[in-house]
Amino acid sequence: MNTRIEHNFKLLARHDAGGAPNLGEGMAMKVTRDGRRIMYIAHENAPVAFSIFDVTEPSKPKMVWQLPLPHKDVRGNSLAMRGDILLMAYQVHKPGLKPAGFQVYDISNPIEPREVSFFDMSGGPASQGVHYVSFMDGRYAHITTGAPDFVPKHPKDHQFYMIVDLANPSKPTEVGRWWMPGQRQGDAAELPPRHEPPSFDFAYRPHHTLSYPERPDRAYIGYIDGGIVILDIADKAHPKLISRLDYHPPFPGFTHTVLPLFERNLAIVTDEATGDEGLDWPKRYWVVDIRTESNPVMIASMPTPDGFEELHRIGGRIGAHNIHENEPEPGSAKLQNTVVTTWFSAGLRMYDIADPYRPEEVAAFLPETPEGQRGCRISDVFVDDRGIVYAADRACGGLYVLEYTGKHALN
Repeated sequence: MNTRIEHNFKLLARHDAGGAPNLGEGMAMKVTRDGRRIMYIAHENAPVAFSIFDVTEPSKPKMVWQLPLPHKDVRGNSLAMRGDILLMAYQVHKPGLKPAGFQVYDISNPIEPREVSFFDMSGGPASQGVHYVSFMDGRYAHITTGAPDFVPKHPKDHQFYMIVDLANPSKPTEVGRWWMPGQRQGDAAELPPRHEPPSFDFAYRPHHTLSYPERPDRAYIGYIDGGIVILDIADKAHPKLISRLDYHPPFPGFTHTVLPLFERNLAIVTDEATGDEGLDWPKRYWVVDIRTESNPVMIASMPTPDGFEELHRIGGRIGAHNIHENEPEPGSAKLQNTVVTTWFSAGLRMYDIADPYRPEEVAAFLPETPEGQRGCRISDVFVDDRGIVYAADRACGGLYVLEYTGKHALN
């Protein structure tokens, strides 16, 4: 059982998400005209797609709306929001099922989403729909998806990067796509050699696909076993590879998120832990120098949390997963010198990277083990511009609302 830790974090509230406490890795906040703070959170698995919370008063979060999944063989693990549009990803457990794609909602009334359209990626022998969706500029969705016309050479490699134009939200339109050469049947190229599980051979496919308004001509992609990918998307119909940094092996695979820090010419990169009791350790957070984007260079990793070996024995996933992603939407913190991370069974950790070569842990939160779990499963995090931190547990813990109380500037 976890020993509770609150180092420079104060727990303000916990919410069980209406009895469906398996929150996923899609979190977004809308600040309304009258000053309310409305938070949208995707769920990891059935029975819920996503929930809406009023977090205007952080110590008293209120669930105001919840959407059930249409059936148990689909997940809605990712969502994205900009302005009055929210996108909800749907990924089915096997090809041929529906819904497989993403739903477009009008949230001009922030607590009563209205369906506008559905971008359908169902059909074909391999498509399971959309795993991840990003929507930073309010025009283009950047998604990880399958498609009816995309057949991979290897069944694990069934998703690729797609750009979808939402200039008309009622008619989402694909404008471009990119995959690693050799991934699709018919490609003349071959993918790099596959390696033995459990530490390797997760997939050659993307996970996070991020493009920010500061650099609308770039996409930053965690490509799982393919490593770090930076694309030139100035011509969105024809994305071009700028660089790919592949560091596994020797490190185990599953590059998850590539977060650019534009003011610093850095990127923070995460490798998702997937193995029970640290089976696939080390899964770390990396600091990468991208001053020369054609040649990204790793310069540091975040310190391993104290007591890590003991936490291994609790069981469940342990290691890196996701970070606060600096959403451009009002209400989100825009962090350049601070990184807020999730470590599954090792909880929530905050780092000072003012010196990017020597990251230092400045805050930690490890809740008591939720009932029905062997340890916490903190998997995603969102930081608002008030210094309030929202941590999601993907199993039974629900939502934790925290206040940062340390001396390090949250910037």
